[in-house]
Amino acid sequence: MIKNIILGIKEYSGVFGLISKLKLWKYFFIPMIISLVTAILIGVEAYALSDNVGSFISKAWIWEWGKETFTSISNFIGGVIVLIIGLILYKHIVMGLSAPFMSPVSEKIEKHFYGDVSYKHRNTTNTEQLIRGLRLNIRNLIKELLISLPILLLKFIPIVNIFSTLLLFLVQAYYAGFGNIDYTLERHLKYKESIEFVSKNKGFAIGNGIVFMLFLLIPIVGIIIVLPLSVTAASTKTLKLIHGKTELVYEK
Repeated sequence: MIKNIILGIKEYSGVFGLISKLKLWKYFFIPMIISLVTAILIGVEAYALSDNVGSFISKAWIWEWGKETFTSISNFIGGVIVLIIGLILYKHIVMGLSAPFMSPVSEKIEKHFYGDVSYKHRNTTNTEQLIRGLRLNIRNLIKELLISLPILLLKFIPIVNIFSTLLLFLVQAYYAGFGNIDYTLERHLKYKESIEFVSKNKGFAIGNGIVFMLFLLIPIVGIIIVLPLSVTAASTKTLKLIHGKTELVYEK
């Protein structure tokens, strides 16, 4: 899996050139706006809720001694929890709403590398792409929350919380990569087949998602360019897998 994670990360090299060469920037305009607006709305809500969550957590400490210290820790943890849940929501909202705009990008990349293979594609409308994108991201959102919430509880345990942060990051990366990959799979595979495909290529999904998550750490600029770069990288590698031209190691 580690090799596939590295290969997923390496696929980002050259994406700027490919986007410019194929004149793909125009397809990203609306998704960029969706990404920026969603990030602002979630950021505002996260800021407003962080103190409330911290206060709720601090109520677990019923003793007077150490109350101030525990409250400070609770406020910090509350902020982290709200931020992480906000990031999870951000990913799936943006990816779900951007589905109709990302499919043409992947299609142009496929035509550039493999010629006109539209006869192999599934016939879907923009509405169907949007419904599938929302369905997949709601499914992934629920699963990611169910996995992430228990991991968040580990943050209350010293030392262990260091490893829980890494695990949480990898979980978020996996589902980010999942969404990016499906923009290409949508044309080739049915819903359940796409889930099976990503499940067999977890390393690739994590590698793509790692860079996605790191871009979100760059203020404003990262939020704007994260989709163009990650979707282009995911599409290029996914197409190599579909067309049998890849060095990925099969994962059980």
